[in-house]
Amino acid sequence: MIEGLLGRKLGTIQVFDKLGRLRGATVIEAGPCMVTQIKTPEQDGYQAVQLGYGAAKRLNKPMRGHLKRLGDLRHLREFRVGDPSQHNVGDRIGVEIFHEGDRVDITGTSKGRGFAGGVKRHGFAGGPKTHGQSDRHRARGSIGAGNTPGRVFKGMRMAGHMGDVQVAVRNLEVLQSNPARGLLVIAGAVPGARNGLLKIRYSKKTLETARTRKPQPVEEKPEAAAEEKELPAVEEQEAPEAVAEAPEAAADEPEEDEAS
Repeated sequence: MIEGLLGRKLGTIQVFDKLGRLRGATVIEAGPCMVTQIKTPEQDGYQAVQLGYGAAKRLNKPMRGHLKRLGDLRHLREFRVGDPSQHNVGDRIGVEIFHEGDRVDITGTSKGRGFAGGVKRHGFAGGPKTHGQSDRHRARGSIGAGNTPGRVFKGMRMAGHMGDVQVAVRNLEVLQSNPARGLLVIAGAVPGARNGLLKIRYSKKTLETARTRKPQPVEEKPEAAAEEKELPAVEEQEAPEAVAEAPEAAADEPEEDEAS
């Protein structure tokens, strides 16, 4: 069993849960992902499955040789598995591995905020607004002593590049799982901007339960099912009309003979 899936963030909505509570949620397009490589202890030293997701505009020759005509996949990520022999290269894995009520950990890249000051980046209060402090409202303040140690320690919180880093949010609840449309509705906020890549994995609370169950079946879209039901009805209506036309043609022939 694969412990996770790749997807992209579509946006945020509000949904009602089973208790009637209005909750903020994030809609994620999870999968379908394709198994591009299987790593074994004999060859690689550990057990894992590499999944590919998304469409790339162009690939270089080394990547095309690695994918071996599986398609122009944009993102490749690895997930741990218990038994690699259960999967084959080319298998497709979708959102059906997640069920309603599961807990998941989601990893993404936060939004980039550019160069930010200490107040915005670290939440500093800034300087006083009175007693002649005319230009110190958003200053960071002192960054160390003078003679001892006589330098600035590494890691001092100062102004600098903010955001655009890997962020993981743990133990989020799956409110809805729609295998037919490949969508997940996750309670709460998810890191990253719209259309950003996300790595969705089972949390520790759900992983043990997920290993003992089968993936939920993918339901057909209601539009396709309705078309299949209408086809037999049309054929039944056409058949009686063809039978009714035959006697009329037979009745016309004697009238022409009598007139002649």
